Amino acid sequence: MTQVHDTRALRNALGRFATGVAIVTAIDADGQAVGLTINSFSAVSLDPALVLWCLDNNSHNLAAFKQASHHAICILSAEQQALSNHFATWPGDRFAGQDWHAGLGGAPVFPGSCATFEVANDTTYVAGDHTIFIGRVERFGERQDLAPLLFHAGRYRSLADE
Repeated sequence: MTQVHDTRALRNALGRFATGVAIVTAIDADGQAVGLTINSFSAVSLDPALVLWCLDNNSHNLAAFKQASHHAICILSAEQQALSNHFATWPGDRFAGQDWHAGLGGAPVFPGSCATFEVANDTTYVAGDHTIFIGRVERFGERQDLAPLLFHAGRYRSLADE
């Protein structure tokens, strides 16, 4: 067993958990769209409908997401790998040339996603080096005909059909 102070080894071990890939978006105090790629997304509750996602406390987007009235969380499809990569890089205008429409609170929503959750910014908790955002789902949609974009052990993966 590896000691927990070896953060690289810990990150690698955590990466053994396969996740979906999403983009979370909002509108900042100046009316500008902000967004980034995440894989820290989870359902919290069905009644009330709550979801969560996490953001590094050193993120230049932290203040914008904290003050936003709403977030949109787009669960990416396998066809959206380039979009995932685009929103994982910084700096630059991540929204330039991208196809999106405004959801609740103006939060950008990307067509072609497997699912989209438009959430009211409800509660935040600081936990270690990240902030946990809990949002109340106010509107959602899904496309069952799309395969999800998956991430495992530092690489994109795809579902194996049975």
